[in-house]
Amino acid sequence: MDRHKPTTQMLGRFQPWHDGHTELFKIALSKTSQVAILLREQDGSEKNPFSFEERCKMIDEALIDYKGKYEIISVPNITHITYGRDVGYTIEQEHLSKEIEEISATKIRKEYFK
Repeated sequence: MDRHKPTTQMLGRFQPWHDGHTELFKIALSKTSQVAILLREQDGSEKNPFSFEERCKMIDEALIDYKGKYEIISVPNITHITYGRDVGYTIEQEHLSKEIEEISATKIRKEYFK
């Protein structure tokens, strides 16, 4: 990844990474041709059972066809994003298909740990 080129950011827990995240990644990639995936640090609780390393492995497996187009970065447990005046970037909410938006990481975790 070229750190000087425009990059789209995805910030999340990704507990676990699932098909909805992959679809969002594809949209992010279409905007700038590279994506920084920021993984929020988590506490290992039932709601956040996967470690940074486990989540990285999930992402790498899901995005195998996109090697070199993304970087995974560990960040603190960011819960608020704020900015002042127009400083040269855009914050957007993407709307995916109903089928994709109904994917639930909570349900996936319950199945994963049966």
